[in-house]
Amino acid sequence: MTENKESRKIDLAEAMRQRLQQKKEQQAANKPGAKNANQIKTLKSQNNKKPNNQRRRTGGS
Repeated sequence: MTENKESRKIDLAEAMRQRLQQKKEQQAANKPGAKNANQIKTLKSQNNKKPNNQRRRTGGS
């Protein structure tokens, strides 16, 4: 019983390799042209730049 459990255990690197292989196979099975066009987008920064309020706060010129 314990031998079966030990044989099923795999290290993290091997699990990641298997997951990556599955992901590649799924992408290859899908239509390559239609889905990739939607995936390639320019990423916008989520940080909004706040205005500098130092002059207003300090009342300086």
